Amino acid sequence: MHRGCFAELSGPRNMGCKRITVLALASWAALALRAAAVEHVVFRNKGTERRVAGQVVVVAEDGGLLLRGPDDVLWAIEPGDLIERRRDDAPFAYLSPEEFERQLLGRLPPGFDVHRTTHYVICYNTPREYAAWCGSLFERLYMAFTNYWSRRGFQLSDPPLPLPAIVFADRDSYRQYARGELGELAKSIPGYYSLTTNRMTMYDLTGAAAAGPPPRRNTSQAQINRILSQPEAERTVATIVHEATHQIAFNCGLHTRLSDCPLWVSEGIALYFETPDLTSRKGWKSIGAVNQVHLAQFREYLVRRPADSLVSLLTDDKRFRAPATSRDAYSEAWALTYYLMSRRPKDHVAYVRLLSRKKPLVWDDAQTRLADFRQAFGDDLSKIDAEMVRFIRSLR
Repeated sequence: MHRGCFAELSGPRNMGCKRITVLALASWAALALRAAAVEHVVFRNKGTERRVAGQVVVVAEDGGLLLRGPDDVLWAIEPGDLIERRRDDAPFAYLSPEEFERQLLGRLPPGFDVHRTTHYVICYNTPREYAAWCGSLFERLYMAFTNYWSRRGFQLSDPPLPLPAIVFADRDSYRQYARGELGELAKSIPGYYSLTTNRMTMYDLTGAAAAGPPPRRNTSQAQINRILSQPEAERTVATIVHEATHQIAFNCGLHTRLSDCPLWVSEGIALYFETPDLTSRKGWKSIGAVNQVHLAQFREYLVRRPADSLVSLLTDDKRFRAPATSRDAYSEAWALTYYLMSRRPKDHVAYVRLLSRKKPLVWDDAQTRLADFRQAFGDDLSKIDAEMVRFIRSLR
């Protein structure tokens, strides 16, 4: 998310393409504010007057607000759009799971149903078996992700609400729905996680990946696995796993939504976890597997990689947004993350823990980003860079 921009979707991507910003606001010098009581806020949003009883997370110096609704949606409210704000003594509370489900369904076209798992609520109009397959995939990833960090001394926490996912039966209806957030990029992105709505949105991948006629509505989970285990489906499935990793990370305490978490960190971690594992009924055996797509891209980048590449990756996110440099940025984010998580895991955990404490809408300058990195890994960036390149060159 570029300095002064807001409401970014976390990592919609197509084979390593850029993250995107969907709503740009003026730069805010934000002051963190904790508020336990409910605030009743009336404001304009995209030409519509909205009323939200929620929790004020941030108050900007110019009077703008970051408001969290009881459904965990984050609203950015500019001073000129704020109509009314009043506070009462009632404590802020999230919706109940049942209320949350009803609200999600009420915002979708007719024909959707709900599949519930331990940590997810999945709204779908696909065959029930596909929704169940998604639920199993997400739960295995959730457990593997949280266990991974717990074993390394970073205890994550469960989110206050089930993690919401919306699964459309076909690509066209998904694109029509997603166009409001993604614009024309919805045509090339099979799924995405939104930092503001906190929802993950996707479509039934079996129709796109299957050879021949579309799968029948009673397709079993074993058949779904066979279809999506085909080599041509691997990158599409990896994208969904990547976005699901973002959603877990931003809801369990590894990252803070709308804070200045450098893109190389959030994207590098998602790339580390994105390798699909469709064979295990439990666990996630492919965590930490070498990402062959990004390994190949980084090796190609090494031929023309500038001397300041590491510093630019650490201090500025713009390389991820420019089409000419995004593939190289993603590959370098994966390479640096893979090196640090493999060779300096304790330092990496300390660094991610430091970043997890960042407040929403408070943007660090380049020097602060470098200082944070050096605090965890040391001052000699040239040595770190050389060791990282040597390590990545040795991978197969």
